[in-house]
Amino acid sequence: MSLTQLTPDYIQGAISIEPGEGYLKPWRTNYLQTDLFPSVDDRLLERMASPVGVRVRFTTKSTTVTLSMLPSKRDRLYDLVINATIRETKQVPAGETSITFNDLPGDETPVDIWLAFVDSTSLTTLAGESVQPAADPRTKWLTYGSSITQCNESHSPARSWPGTVARACDLNLTCLGFAGQCHLDSMIARLIRDRDVDLLTMKLGINMLGAASLSPRTFKGAVIGFVQIIRETHPDIPIGIISPIISPPRETTPNAVRFTLSAMREELIDAVDRIKRVAGDDRIFYFNGLDIFGNDLVADYLPDDLHPNGDGYEIMGRNVAERIMPTLMAEL
Repeated sequence: MSLTQLTPDYIQGAISIEPGEGYLKPWRTNYLQTDLFPSVDDRLLERMASPVGVRVRFTTKSTTVTLSMLPSKRDRLYDLVINATIRETKQVPAGETSITFNDLPGDETPVDIWLAFVDSTSLTTLAGESVQPAADPRTKWLTYGSSITQCNESHSPARSWPGTVARACDLNLTCLGFAGQCHLDSMIARLIRDRDVDLLTMKLGINMLGAASLSPRTFKGAVIGFVQIIRETHPDIPIGIISPIISPPRETTPNAVRFTLSAMREELIDAVDRIKRVAGDDRIFYFNGLDIFGNDLVADYLPDDLHPNGDGYEIMGRNVAERIMPTLMAEL
């Protein structure tokens, strides 16, 4: 097998790609502007450095390829995806620097290797015959949210709920799921505004409730302002606002600023209605998170009463693909 040094055109789903000495590090932000994204203990930047939803996309005449990367202190899972089907999931143990996938078609079919999401990743080479980067001309879908969009509990990278949706609906995914860090930061709105996007979903609420970072006074206005920033460059793309999925202890018990999940859903309904009515925006839609993950799933799929387990994320993804995406994709 010949050895190919990876270049940025092999990498899909990243916001920017930091070049190093013999490696490329994908980021879910502009790596040159990290100081503009402050958070306590730099937790937001830590999430942004994890390549959630990022893929190495290529064609090859080989039936076997080896992807190499710099070592990590953590075990990492990678998925081989061809024609929306997960063909193989493999682990790179802590300290090791390569992973080999077999049984590739060996033709011009695009191949995606979904990167591990538990740690930052610095990629080096791809070994195989006639390896070439593969463009991704599919509809560009960006989704923004919390740990429930980052999906650390999913069985593997492509089995997160955004990964499940992207495979089911044939979409080019950019995932801005930031565990504990979805607080409607204006810099995130600007990041989305400046991205080439065809379709946007935002799953909002749970982090702002948990951290009491927004209140009944500020939440609705923050949602409206966030959307309006994005509309500066994306006046016509379909936008789906998804309210929180179920979390039984938080539904009606007020937090430190007297907010509940039930109240947040009502605020999101009103925010979307105001944007439609006052701004004349007929391409923004509200979706109830309880319709994609509700009380019927709690016992088997919500072990901590907050985050779905691996099976739960796949169910959630299938529900989004069936109950939300048809409405949004009809607007394309």
